Amino acid sequence: MVETPVAEKAIADHREDTGWLKKLGPGLITGAADDDPSGIATYSQAGAQFGFGLLWTLLLTYPLMVGIQVVSARIGRVTGHGLATNIRKHYPPWLLYVMVSLLLIANTINIAADIAAMGDAARLALGGHAHLYAVAFGLLSVLLQVFVPYSRYVSVLKWLTLALLAYVATVFIVHVPWSELFTKIVFPQVSWQPSYVTTIVAVFGTTISPYLFFWQASQEVEELRADPHAQALKVDPRRARTDFTRIKLDTYIGMGFSNLVAFFIMVTTAVTLNGQGVTEIGTSAQAAEALRPIAGNFAFMLFSLGIIGTGLLAIPVLAGSAAYAMAGTFHWRSSLEHDLSMAPRFYAIIIFSTLAGVVLCFTPIEPIKALYWSAVVNGVISVPIMALMMVMGARADIMGPLVVTRRLKILGWLATGVMALAVAAMVVTLGQ
Repeated sequence: MVETPVAEKAIADHREDTGWLKKLGPGLITGAADDDPSGIATYSQAGAQFGFGLLWTLLLTYPLMVGIQVVSARIGRVTGHGLATNIRKHYPPWLLYVMVSLLLIANTINIAADIAAMGDAARLALGGHAHLYAVAFGLLSVLLQVFVPYSRYVSVLKWLTLALLAYVATVFIVHVPWSELFTKIVFPQVSWQPSYVTTIVAVFGTTISPYLFFWQASQEVEELRADPHAQALKVDPRRARTDFTRIKLDTYIGMGFSNLVAFFIMVTTAVTLNGQGVTEIGTSAQAAEALRPIAGNFAFMLFSLGIIGTGLLAIPVLAGSAAYAMAGTFHWRSSLEHDLSMAPRFYAIIIFSTLAGVVLCFTPIEPIKALYWSAVVNGVISVPIMALMMVMGARADIMGPLVVTRRLKILGWLATGVMALAVAAMVVTLGQ
């Protein structure tokens, strides 16, 4: 039987609509990468220091995170360009230079903390030397990003998201007083102590991070480039409804996954570490080590292996988002589908930021302090970037007829306002 073009299109549309698992990509990977070893350390510290006292923040961050990530994804899909390129085209250069410089610094520090945590976790689980593992993980990440095309590498990243299930499993190994937990969420005892407020900003900064905005927008552009028949929606708006539905599903699931895992990490450390009087955590690996005498070897191994898996997922996102931002700033060719000879400066940033992170592991800098304050810096620089994204998403000269909806505007500006209030509260309390 010979199918007509109309029938072929109907079959293709049906397959596209039913194959929802294949729709998961940029949003899922972005959300999962948010729970990197540095994020695990921040959530562990929050749970260890304040018990269930900060769980309410994760219920707040989920809708806000969804809103702002959907906006970033739409900007990439509609314009066919990443955030840095759009900012360069429509705003003063100095503004972009400041934002991208801070992003590169914060991402490199995050990479260093992640690699150090992975090395420590491997040492604890397998024995050997942490620094050797750190070098191996850094080199492995560089080689995969430089020599494996995006269309193949993205499948590896999707599978690595399963590493986060280790933190879901850990909760069911320890005893959780669920009634007390839900009471603390519904009726939180908010404190204005500087440590409490700063930790809120750190949680917000590691959950709603600038590198996630740049990465998801750029991955939507990569998805366009990977499909020879696809065009930016501003040029060809016929697929807008299908693409926006896919972006919404992808982002809702990815950010939900991210926040659920963060919730379980905070619960695990609140029950075990805070419950035993352990209130200071240096790294995510220290959190894993502290779990062993309290929750047993199995919980310790799950926590440790999860650190390694999430690190392998997060390092490419951190290095890649910095490279996309730099490439967009200086108009370099950029794509993970290109080989090294086609985009040398783009890959140079990936190599530099990753290997600089490895080198920082050998310095006397305390990773947790650098990490904690990089999360705070992320929270601070998120505010102007989010505001710019919201303005860009509403401009018809940038988005054409596909400007963000009223609902997204409300959610996105609410996220920006909440982040700004958190940063302002931190500044006020630190000045007291």
